[in-house]
Amino acid sequence: MTYDVTVIGGGPSGLMAAIGAAEKGAKTLLLEKGNKLGKKLAISGGGRCNVTNRLPQEEVIKHIPGNGKFLYSAFSVFNNYDIIDYFENMGVGLKEEDHGRMFPVSNSAKTVVNALINKLDELQVKVQQNTPVEAIHYSDKAHTVILKDGKHIDTKALVIAVGGKAVPYTGSTGDGYAWAKKAGHTVTELYPTEVALTSDEAFIQEKSLQGLALRDAAVSVLNKRNKPIITHQMDMLFTHFGVSGPAVLRCSQFVVKELMKGQTKVPMVIDALPAENEEKLAQDILKSIEENPKKTFKNLMKGIIPERFLAFILEQNNVTDEQKGGNISKETVRSIIHTIKNFTFYVNGSLPMEKAFVTGGGVSIKEIVPNTMQSKIMNGLYFCGEILDIHGYTGGYNITSALVTGRLAGTNAAEESATIGK
Repeated sequence: MTYDVTVIGGGPSGLMAAIGAAEKGAKTLLLEKGNKLGKKLAISGGGRCNVTNRLPQEEVIKHIPGNGKFLYSAFSVFNNYDIIDYFENMGVGLKEEDHGRMFPVSNSAKTVVNALINKLDELQVKVQQNTPVEAIHYSDKAHTVILKDGKHIDTKALVIAVGGKAVPYTGSTGDGYAWAKKAGHTVTELYPTEVALTSDEAFIQEKSLQGLALRDAAVSVLNKRNKPIITHQMDMLFTHFGVSGPAVLRCSQFVVKELMKGQTKVPMVIDALPAENEEKLAQDILKSIEENPKKTFKNLMKGIIPERFLAFILEQNNVTDEQKGGNISKETVRSIIHTIKNFTFYVNGSLPMEKAFVTGGGVSIKEIVPNTMQSKIMNGLYFCGEILDIHGYTGGYNITSALVTGRLAGTNAAEESATIGK
């Protein structure tokens, strides 16, 4: 059987690629090794599916720190606003939530996945689930996809949309990297991003702060010269192995990259009260001590930061629960405030790739045509989605990249297949 376009991988970018190819009139086949299409879409946004983000294009690209600039050309063809229109035209109403995140009005990822699957049916895309690919043979005129069961499929153009290595239970197990290398592509070093971080600090090992969440804290990663590389102000969480939560996930790739450069430990700093000026805060506390010298210092500080965090910092500064404010030196007060604003600790690693939300690294974007997703090395070969060396923060940015690159890969694969053999 010969197809114009064959898409391997039924995730967000693969679904979009198959639809894009079929809309151009190409005879299209979609191969998915698992028993379900759109598995990653179904779990995204806590099962509600964060389809894209409504922030201006510039901002969206800023939120894709892993080679987001490569997407400028792609966005000039199909961008985050086009994704919104696309789904609304398919009858999927979307609504905006915090930070521009777009969700289906139904609050269910199934609505999004089903709309894409219905579109495949409507366009008569041949879909084969439970169909793992064993190998790919490339040639000038057509490529041959060899399935695990030994069957061969000939295709004029091929789109590889098999994802990265993160969240492997959705089917992203890194199969595509070997196929990319076989075609002559470079695969840059893979590493986990959007991942929780580990630490061997005593307070982590002793679980002193385990389960403590800090709301809207400013979390920074420092380089070896102790200068901040990145700061994210969001919620964070202390765990039994280290730190996690939105702010930490966003900082994680910067930590992982420092560790990849050979650093064994990377300093992180938490400002638990980013809206407060350190000097003013110190003056306010000293003033309330002056007015209530008999009150315990702990009570004077009540409500400023979570109780467990305060208890830990007081202990570090040798202040007991019963100690009166009037008996504490100004130096100690300033030291406590400084710690609240600059809580510094070291991280030494991250959870493994399987526990990451997103894969860093992948097929080198230098070898991909930016406005078509076509391989610069092999005719009739396209890549899209997370297999590419592009990664963003969570919040609809990775799915945006997947849908945009998928759409371009599919439509251009169809156009190229129409010229092959003529």
